[in-house]
Amino acid sequence: MDRNIIGLLSADARMSVATLARRMKVARSTVQARLERLETTGVIAGYTLKLGEAARQGRLRASVLLTIEPRAQAAIITRLKAIGEIEKVFTTSGRYDLLLQVAAPSTQVLDQVLDQIGALTGVVSSESLIHLSTKFDRAV
Repeated sequence: MDRNIIGLLSADARMSVATLARRMKVARSTVQARLERLETTGVIAGYTLKLGEAARQGRLRASVLLTIEPRAQAAIITRLKAIGEIEKVFTTSGRYDLLLQVAAPSTQVLDQVLDQIGALTGVVSSESLIHLSTKFDRAV
C-alpha cells in the first residue's frame, strides 16, 4: 500500500487524500494514516513542484566535478550555498570529491559561476559537463 501511495504521488503530488483512497479502493482514513506514517518516518520528505520542459527552456545546465583539498569540504560547501545557480551538491567516491548541479540562464552567467567556483579557496581542479539534451528523467 505504501508503494502504491508513493507511486500515485510521484505522478501527481497534488492528488488529494480522497482521490488516493478512491484510486486505491481503501478508506480515506487508511490513506491518511499511511501518509502520516510515511511523513513521520522520513520516507516522504516533502511535496514539490517539478518544472516542465517549457519552464526549463532557456536554462543552461551543467554538472561540475570538483577535486578539493583535504579537510576543505565544509568551508567549500558553505561558500557554494551562497551561489544561487548551484542547485545541488553531492559528495562522490572516486577521482572527484564533489559533484555540483548548476543551472544558468545564459553561457555568460554559467561562465561567471564556473569562474567563481574555480576561484574558491580549497578547490584544486574542476571539470564541467554542459548538458545538451535530456533523453529521459525519472527524478521526482
